[in-house]
Amino acid sequence: MNALETLIKLLARLPGLGPKSASRLAYHLINSDSHYNELLAEAIGTIQEVIFPCSVCGSFTESDPCPICLDEGRDRSLMCVVEQPQDVLTIAASGSYNGLFHVLGGALSPLEGIGPDKLNFEGLLKRIDEGSFKEMIIATNPTEEGDTTALYLRHLLKGKNIAMSRLASGLPIGGDLEYADRLTLARSIRGRVDFSD
Repeated sequence: MNALETLIKLLARLPGLGPKSASRLAYHLINSDSHYNELLAEAIGTIQEVIFPCSVCGSFTESDPCPICLDEGRDRSLMCVVEQPQDVLTIAASGSYNGLFHVLGGALSPLEGIGPDKLNFEGLLKRIDEGSFKEMIIATNPTEEGDTTALYLRHLLKGKNIAMSRLASGLPIGGDLEYADRLTLARSIRGRVDFSD
């Protein structure tokens, strides 16, 4: 296998990239400035040395605890539980949430061998016992695994003095009903909100 084939094969292992996309990227890198390629290689080579999980919330950070956990301006009575570190960035970037986060590190999936012992439920319970949280927003993905994880969280926190809510899911803004799949439409109907005065 030559250098180009090796590069394409390695790029194709990245999520969302197939052989054609990996091939386009490889040819783009061949035609790129060599200084850019050196910077990219260095950034990739050192990423795990400089970015690591926060010891408090589990989000990716370059300092421990992370800036979100250290931010005294955030609402410390509110916690948003997410599956992955990248979910923290997505929700924080929305500008509509100003509480703390907790990253589980995935979702329950018995078929894939991911049980409660593989996720950060223990850290979550410790934070709830030591903190003064009034509400927990469960922001797991609207998938079978995400729903299972949300139900497990509800069971796990039963008896704790903390309100729980789940992110709404359904039709996107600007979407047409005729293009909505049945599952999305069903979720929208079940999660409908009161519209009366």
